[in-house]
Amino acid sequence: MTATGARAASSKATVDYYDKLGVTKIINAAGTYTALTASIMPPSVQAAVMEAAQHPVRLQELQHAAGEYLAKRLQCEAALVTAGAASGLTLATAACVTRGDTAAIEKIPVDMTGLKNEVIVQKAHRNDYDHALLNCGVRFVEVETLADYERAFTDKTAMTHFFNAAEHGSISREDWIRVAHSHNVPCLNDAAADVPPISNLWNYTKMGFDLVAFSGGKGMRGPQNAGLLLGRKELIDQAVKNAMPISATVGRGMKVAKEEIVGMVAAVDWFLSQTDEGMEAEFTARANRISDHLKSIPSLKARIVIPPIANRIPHLVMTYDQAKVKIAPKDVADALRHGKPCIELNPSTGHRNANGVTGDEDAIVVGVWMLQPGEDMIVAQRLHEVLSQATA
Repeated sequence: MTATGARAASSKATVDYYDKLGVTKIINAAGTYTALTASIMPPSVQAAVMEAAQHPVRLQELQHAAGEYLAKRLQCEAALVTAGAASGLTLATAACVTRGDTAAIEKIPVDMTGLKNEVIVQKAHRNDYDHALLNCGVRFVEVETLADYERAFTDKTAMTHFFNAAEHGSISREDWIRVAHSHNVPCLNDAAADVPPISNLWNYTKMGFDLVAFSGGKGMRGPQNAGLLLGRKELIDQAVKNAMPISATVGRGMKVAKEEIVGMVAAVDWFLSQTDEGMEAEFTARANRISDHLKSIPSLKARIVIPPIANRIPHLVMTYDQAKVKIAPKDVADALRHGKPCIELNPSTGHRNANGVTGDEDAIVVGVWMLQPGEDMIVAQRLHEVLSQATA
C-alpha cells in the first residue's frame, strides 16, 4: 500500500478498542494523574503523532534534531525527550554518575567501583519518585539545614537533588544551587508537574539548575509517556549516552518512540502558543459554570483555589454543612465514579491538607483543566443530582 493509500485507510472509521476491550471511559474532573492516563493531546499534537507514525526514521537523528529544536524554544543549552519525568530523573542521575567515564555506563547500577554514588537531598524532599534515582545505584545523603548541606559534600558526591514542589524544607533553590556550584557539583530539579506557568520551562535552568525534568503528558498536553530533560549540554550529552537505543545502558528500557518524540515537540509548540492568562480564564470559567449550577444546594460554598507550585491552575473547592446535605465528599466521589457517565473527581476530595488544595476542610474538589468541551456541565449536573438526593 502506498503512503497515500495508508493515509486514506487511516481516515476511515476506526475500531473503538476501549469499547472492544470493555474498558470504561471516564470524564476526568481530577487532573493530570498518571493512573487516569494524564491529559488528552490537543488536535495539533494528535495530528503530529499520526503523521509521525506513517514514516520510519533514524531514531538517534530524530532525538538529536528534536533536542536542538526544543533547546532553542525553551532557552536552554540542550534538551532530551524522555519517557516521562521519572525517566528524566534516572537519565539525569546516570549522566552525573558516569560523567567522564564511558566504561561506567555499562557497569551501573551493579558495579559502582570508583564512581561517585552520593546524591544530597533535603530530608523533606524525599518522595515516592526517589526510585528513579536509586535505579542508578546511588545512595541519598539527607540534610535539613544549610549548615548540614555545606558539610555534606565529599569526593563521592555525584549531584544534588531538589524536589521543586516540596511543601517543606528550609533551603531555598538559590542557596541549593549556590552551595552545590561552589563544590563544582551539578544540581537536578524534579519539576515534573510544575507547568503552568509556561515560563517555568526556562525559569529553573536560567536560575542555575544544571538539569531539570518535566512531565510531557501533564500541563504541556503531550503524549503521556513523554517528558523533557533540560539543562547543560555536557550533561544532556551524557544522559543521551545512557539512554535508548543504546543497549547496554540503565536507560535502555525507557524507550521513546518516534511518535512520542514528535508528539512532545508538537506539544511544546502548542503550549508556547497559549498564555497563562488565557488558560486561567478558561479554567476559571469552567469552575464558575459548575458552581453556578449548584447554587440551590443548601449551605454549599464554593471557591477557586490555585496551588502554589505543582498543578498551578484553578481548582473548584466546595464545602457544605453535612448535617443539611447528608453525604460525605468521599461518598460523592464514589457515587460519581460508579455512575454513568463515570466521573473521577480530584483525589483531594474527602481529604484534609491534600496536595496544597483543600486546606483544613473536608471538601469536594473538581480539577477542571482536563475536562473536554461540554463536560463541565455534565459534571455539574451529576453533582447536583447526588447532592440533591442527600439534602435533608
